Amino acid sequence: MYEGAVQDLIDELGRLPGVGPKSAQRIAFHLLAAESADVGRLVAALQRVQAEVRFCVTCHNVAEAEQCRICRDPRRTLDVICVVEEPKDVVAIERTREFKGRYHVLGGAISPIEGIGPDDLRVKELMTRLMDGQVTELIIATDPNLEGEATAAYLARLVGPLGLAVSRLASGLPVGGDLEYADEVTLGRAFEGRRRIDA
Repeated sequence: MYEGAVQDLIDELGRLPGVGPKSAQRIAFHLLAAESADVGRLVAALQRVQAEVRFCVTCHNVAEAEQCRICRDPRRTLDVICVVEEPKDVVAIERTREFKGRYHVLGGAISPIEGIGPDDLRVKELMTRLMDGQVTELIIATDPNLEGEATAAYLARLVGPLGLAVSRLASGLPVGGDLEYADEVTLGRAFEGRRRIDA
């Protein structure tokens, strides 16, 4: 397609998740047209992330120290853990400002098709955290898809003997959505998760 460095850049950008060949080409040509100071800031940010960012030793969220800011926060309750698939899920839940406990990032979801089983996730680390007796509730916040449901069911069975309260995030209709456009699974979950209205 293109010569040397340009094609190498397009190829490397195309390896990023969600970036197809056309997007990779657009980004590459944007970078070629950008000021060298802008490109330099991008390169510096990438190098800094690689050098400074690691995973929290407690919850496996992204961190710039041994523990992430959430695990270091003494105001967070120790008795509730919310299990998520990826660090981006922590950010989504934190934006709600509803959850005051701690997290555990699995690093993915069970997916037999992709060859990902429980041993490929941070399930053992979760079980170690649950054994100390401080945790009384486990909230499973995996994605509402086939892999997320399989992971949630596996975790619920695994921690059942510990006597913890185990819950799953509700799923259903989005705010502002129309019933006629909802698929059967979403509508079914909305019925299952319905709540009483106190008048």
